[in-house]
Amino acid sequence: MSGAGPRDEQRYAGLVAALRSTVSSGATLDLDWRRQRLGALRRLLTDHETPLTEAVSRDVGKPAAEVRLTELSLVVREIDDLLANLERWTAPRRVRLPAVYLPGRAEVQLRPKGVVLVISTWNYPVLLLLAPLAGALAAGDTVVAKPSELTPTVSGLLADLLPRYLGADTVGVVTGGVPETTELLRCRFDHVFFTGSGPVGRVVMRAAAEHLTPVTLELGGKSPAFVDGTVDAAVAARRVVWAKFTNAGQSCIAPDYLLVTREAREEVLAALGAAITEFFGADPRRSPDLGRVVNADHHRRLVDLLSSSGGRVVVGGGHEEDERYLAPTVVVDPDVDSPLMTEEIFGPVLPVLTVADAAQAVAFVAGRDQPLALYVFTEDDATRAAFERGTSSGALGHGVALMQISVPGLPFGGVGASGMGRYHGRDSVEELSHHRSVVSKPLRPDTLALVYPPFPAWKRAAGMRLLAPLRRPLARAWTRGRR
Repeated sequence: MSGAGPRDEQRYAGLVAALRSTVSSGATLDLDWRRQRLGALRRLLTDHETPLTEAVSRDVGKPAAEVRLTELSLVVREIDDLLANLERWTAPRRVRLPAVYLPGRAEVQLRPKGVVLVISTWNYPVLLLLAPLAGALAAGDTVVAKPSELTPTVSGLLADLLPRYLGADTVGVVTGGVPETTELLRCRFDHVFFTGSGPVGRVVMRAAAEHLTPVTLELGGKSPAFVDGTVDAAVAARRVVWAKFTNAGQSCIAPDYLLVTREAREEVLAALGAAITEFFGADPRRSPDLGRVVNADHHRRLVDLLSSSGGRVVVGGGHEEDERYLAPTVVVDPDVDSPLMTEEIFGPVLPVLTVADAAQAVAFVAGRDQPLALYVFTEDDATRAAFERGTSSGALGHGVALMQISVPGLPFGGVGASGMGRYHGRDSVEELSHHRSVVSKPLRPDTLALVYPPFPAWKRAAGMRLLAPLRRPLARAWTRGRR
């Protein structure tokens, strides 16, 4: 699509209305409906593994093995987790009633929200569209999927496959760029799930506010890593290098920069260089395992960040715009006010800053926007505890980076500037469901007579004891040690 206009807005409104009618019919309350759609989504991935892999490689420049490892396999695992636990995760949750309500019953029911708009981004074009889509299906929602215009091959393929496998009454796909997304956001959705940058996330949130539509914002930011002298520098460096340079550094949870204590600095820098050579060879440009930057504009931006950093390049630095190639690069002690240290890098450039100790590192991290992830490499328990107490982040990894996205049962999401809401597994179902409070009580015996007026002294005393016991002693845990 080249642009959007009134006709597109009407068509999108019609698409949303048709998808909402599916939910309104009550069909999506049936767990078998949800299982069938999740199974169909899984078949889509397995039936078209090769075309999807080739499409991602063509659009993003990602090695085929990396596509299978970091995208397709993760979505299949997500679907399998949802299918295995769907009945348990969607079951009503009983809530204890005060005595005055007995006999009776209270529970929380998870109900479909309705039509969910999923706006994805380009760096993991299959994973970041289909994982939230799977969560919406598990919650009984229908979906309008908006893939990124920067991955046209993937977008075109999914626009063909998703309605074919799931049905046009379950999912609609809208391709295009900013005009199409803008028109989509004029429609009333029941939830908007956005993955992308902070500035665009603010635009999405403002548009959703017009309809009082709840949002999930999966953003990004500058995720730090910390290494001190207590760890095996070679192992820590290999883990940082793998996490940083997977997908050519274009991962929202990749380590954005590295804080290293002074006594460990030289050993860690040497280990980083050795790990880069081990993974990608003496000439990374020839490595089949190193991805490319997504496009020329992003490549030029990264080169500009590098040249204006004020730091010293100790590893890499080579680049070739025609190939969208940028070597895995390590920059020592850049200016903390340079764009390299104030903007999310989203590329294969790793700044390394020297800190005196863990306390300075904690203060540095805590003084900036809350990141999507924080990675700590230390063998010292007190240092681990200092990072846990003194910082806030969407995720925290001790001795490992990037892996949290592949752990079933861990919620994925940010805090503050790195996003709001969470998903994966049970958290997807809860995020994309309406939590309905349900109270049931028979008309006989009418125990609520205790709270009806008039209120003589005996009724006030009995009612307060049963309904609102203001004089109940504090729990023992609260009072212990306070005398």
